Amino acid sequence: MAELRTEEFQVNMGPHHPSTHGVCRLLLTLDGEKIIKVEPYIGYLHRAIEKICENRTYPMCIPILDRFEYVTAMSCNYVFSLAAERLAEIEVPERAEYLRVIMLELNRIASHMIFFGTTVMDIGALTPFLYALREREMIMDLFEMTCGQRLTYNYIRIGGVSRDIPKEFIPKCRETIKTIDEKIEEYKRLLNGNPIWKARTIGIGKLSPELAIAYGASGPILRASGVEYDLRRDDPYSIYDRFDYKIPTYQNGDVYDRYMVRLDEMQESCKIVAQALDGLPEGDIRAKVKPNFKPPEGEVYTRIENSRGEMGVHLISDGTNKPFRLKARGGSFAHLQLLPEISKGCLIADLVAIFASFDVILPEVDR
Repeated sequence: MAELRTEEFQVNMGPHHPSTHGVCRLLLTLDGEKIIKVEPYIGYLHRAIEKICENRTYPMCIPILDRFEYVTAMSCNYVFSLAAERLAEIEVPERAEYLRVIMLELNRIASHMIFFGTTVMDIGALTPFLYALREREMIMDLFEMTCGQRLTYNYIRIGGVSRDIPKEFIPKCRETIKTIDEKIEEYKRLLNGNPIWKARTIGIGKLSPELAIAYGASGPILRASGVEYDLRRDDPYSIYDRFDYKIPTYQNGDVYDRYMVRLDEMQESCKIVAQALDGLPEGDIRAKVKPNFKPPEGEVYTRIENSRGEMGVHLISDGTNKPFRLKARGGSFAHLQLLPEISKGCLIADLVAIFASFDVILPEVDR
């Protein structure tokens, strides 16, 4: 009897396949539905944002960097402003710091809502996606009320923020975080006991803490693998040391734990926003910064805890009104490199779940 043998073949997933979450091409080497090898190909979205910023004044860089990671554009505004402030030794008014924390945490929740909705939809459920967009819309209304924008905000500026919140913001914000906290419990009841959801997520795409650290993983992906590390606590910035919150950490490093970390993080962000609203002081919203801002010569790297992990800006000043060098760092770039490592031996359907659980956004990769 002749021996039965299978033949490997290659298939392209993307760059326009919906589960690639942007223009990412995955070249799959398959044996049937079993994955032998995954090769990510990037570069379809490259826009040279860093080089463009080197030819713009410092204030002009902020709306450009909004597009660096547009799902959490507040973080992009903030990390660049923080770098410029450290170079120029600018002290940000206390009220502005509180407003920044409120906006950063609301944007973190909005980003995780996109993660939750798209991940569950990729795996086969539509209703949670609609629920997530419904709750995210409440946060978008708050942003529109504050700065007139719903996606790219240009709100956090060097020295503070562009404008104060309207009087109706605080009661609306309290109502929003209360509703979201309640809805997250509903999400858990909807999915966590579902046998199909559990089969598609538990034990799938397991990432060891050693491999996560070796590849520079950060944020929810690192914490889902059992490493309790959060820049808000471990490399403090702004006024996060004034708030009481937990750092959700899980141990298995699979799709399910990466999902649970983000759900818990949203509830912790609600706590931070509530505390910031309670402690919001009166005062100025922006330090006095000259329109033709020129920081002294120097070099700085600032990093913050973004919804996708460590977001950083390496800024070099030559004393002029334009950055001499600017290099942005996004968590998605490091995380995408992990995909080939943990997808070997999985099925194509598992790859969709694994990629979704990484919450990669391609503008952060293809700067």
